[in-house]
Amino acid sequence: MIDYTGEPDGWLELPSGRVARFHTPSAANIDPATVASFGDEWTRFDRFSDTDVQRIGDEYFDVVTPGMLPADAVALDLGCGSGRWALYVASRCAFVEAVDPSDAVLAAQAMTRDRPNVRVTQASVDTLPFPDDSFDFILCLGALHHVPDTAAALKTAVLKLRPGGWMLVYIYYALENRSPGYRMLFGVADVGRRLISRLPGPLKRLVCDALAVAVYVPLVALARAVEVLGGRRSAEAVPLHYYSGKSWRVIRNDALDRFGTPLEQRFTRSEIAAMMTAGGLEDLRFSERMPMWHAVGRKSGA
Repeated sequence: MIDYTGEPDGWLELPSGRVARFHTPSAANIDPATVASFGDEWTRFDRFSDTDVQRIGDEYFDVVTPGMLPADAVALDLGCGSGRWALYVASRCAFVEAVDPSDAVLAAQAMTRDRPNVRVTQASVDTLPFPDDSFDFILCLGALHHVPDTAAALKTAVLKLRPGGWMLVYIYYALENRSPGYRMLFGVADVGRRLISRLPGPLKRLVCDALAVAVYVPLVALARAVEVLGGRRSAEAVPLHYYSGKSWRVIRNDALDRFGTPLEQRFTRSEIAAMMTAGGLEDLRFSERMPMWHAVGRKSGA
C-alpha cells in the first residue's frame, strides 16, 4: 500500500469496504459522458467467473514475464473498471492499487473484497493521489483509448512508475493489419456506435443486447466452424472470432462496451510504440496475439 499524497475529497461507504474519492477541478483529460457510461456498465456487469478472469487475463499477460511482476511488487491497475484485472494480478504480487474515475469502483470494491492486498480508489489519471516513482508495475487495459488525449494520459501514468518498472497497456488497434473489407465493416459498425452511445441507458443496453444475439453469436459460431474446417488462421479472418470460446456474459458485456461507449480512439502499432517511447518507456514488447494491441515497456532511468 502506498500513502496518499493528499486528503480524499470524500469516501464511499460500502458493505465491502471504503473507497476514497479524489475528484478535483484540475482533472482535464477526461470525457464525462464516457466516464458515466462506464460507471453504469460496470455496476451492471459486476461479476465474472474465475474461468473468464483467468482466461482473458492470461491473454493480456502473455508478454509479462515473472521478472517484470515479481511477488513483492506493488502494482497500479489504472482504469480498473469492474476490478477483474486487479483480482487477476493480486495473486501474483504483494499489493494492487485499483483506480477508476467512474462508479465502477463500486463493482471493483465488491469483486476484490476478499483480497486484502487490493485497495480501490476513485480518481482520474490527472488526479492520481500517489507520489511519482511509486509503483513496480502498472497495468492499463482498455482505458487509454477512452480519454481525450491518450498520449498525455500515458505519459502521466508513467510518472507513477519507478525507474526500471514495467507498464502493460492495451490500446485499441486501428485495424491496420486487416483487409479493406474488414475495415469497411468496422466503419459501418463505428457509425452505429456513435448513434447507439447517445441513446438513453435502458434503450442503449437493450440495443446492445440485441446486437450480441443477432451479430456476435452468429459470427462466433461461424468462426468456430471455420476453425474446425480450415484451422485457426482461417478463423481469424472472421470478424469477432476473438470471442470464440468466451462466455455469453463476456460477449454481452463487450457488445455494450463496444457500441455503448461515447469516446473511442484507435491507433496503429507504430503510433502506440511512439506514445510509449515519448512517455518514457523503452524495451517495448508487443504481443502478436489478440487483443490488439497490448504491449509492455520498461521505464528508463534504472
